[in-house]
Amino acid sequence: MGRLVKPDNVGKTRERLMKAMTLTLRGLATRASLDETARDMAAFLALALIEINETIDVTCAAWEKRDYWLKADQFRRDWMWALPAAGKFEAVVLGDRWQELPGLMAELSTRLDKVVLPKRNTLGEPWIGAYAALREKRGLEKTYTVR
Repeated sequence: MGRLVKPDNVGKTRERLMKAMTLTLRGLATRASLDETARDMAAFLALALIEINETIDVTCAAWEKRDYWLKADQFRRDWMWALPAAGKFEAVVLGDRWQELPGLMAELSTRLDKVVLPKRNTLGEPWIGAYAALREKRGLEKTYTVR
C-alpha cells in the first residue's frame, strides 16, 4: 500500500482563507450600504479568523514534535491576533454594532496587505450563507424577516 498524501494541509488552508478574507474585505469596502450581503461578508471574516486560529496549534504541534520550540512559539506570537479579531467581528455582526466595522476592516487590512490574489477570481463568493453559519455555530435561533 502506498503513502497516504493529504493535499490540503493546514498551511494551504490558512493561505486559502487569507485570500478569501482579502477578497471579502475588498468587496465589503466597496459596498454602499449594510445589506444582507455585507452582513454575510462580515460574518465570513469572523468565521475565517476562527478557522485560521484552529490551524495554528496543528502547525505548532508538528514543529514541537521535532523539538522546534522557538519556531512554534514565534509562530503562535505571529498569529495571536486572529482570535481577538474574530471576536470583534463576531460582536459587530451578532451585536449589531456596525459603527465599529470600518475600524475593524482597517485593522484587518493591515494584516492582509501582503496577500496576493490571483488575477482571475477562483474563490467565488465564500461569504454566502456565513451569517446563518455564524448564528448556528453560536447556537442562536434562526431569524426570519417578514416582508
